[in-house]
Amino acid sequence: MEDVFLHHISITTKDLSRAISFYGDVLGFSQIERPLFPLGGAWLRAGKVELHLIDFPQGSFRNTKLVGTDDIHFAMRVKDFENIIRKLNQHGYRDDLDESNKKRLIVKRKSMAGYSQLYVMDPDSHLIEINAAYRVA
Repeated sequence: MEDVFLHHISITTKDLSRAISFYGDVLGFSQIERPLFPLGGAWLRAGKVELHLIDFPQGSFRNTKLVGTDDIHFAMRVKDFENIIRKLNQHGYRDDLDESNKKRLIVKRKSMAGYSQLYVMDPDSHLIEINAAYRVA
């Protein structure tokens, strides 16, 4: 039996260039070649996992714009948790913003999961968890 692994995540975006900038410039994904599908989009990669952006001007089906920790999301693991916080801060994302602000971060340095976590919303209101390696006891 073959091993099962996550190949890609596919999300919609209202503004393709804005999404490419967020995932590329802010989070460090690299853009990769994409077939010429009838619907516009872009493919990006972080490590071995791909993110497929679908150009969909109507937006997502998400009905709340608040950053929260219990909503549907995908997660990425980073080697330097504090560095990603600094990078997000440089782009205006902070944990002291009002909860209705789309650039609000939720940072949990000592989470129940056993590793540091943060939650951030992309420009199309997709929730992303970014976490660090497990803490050594």
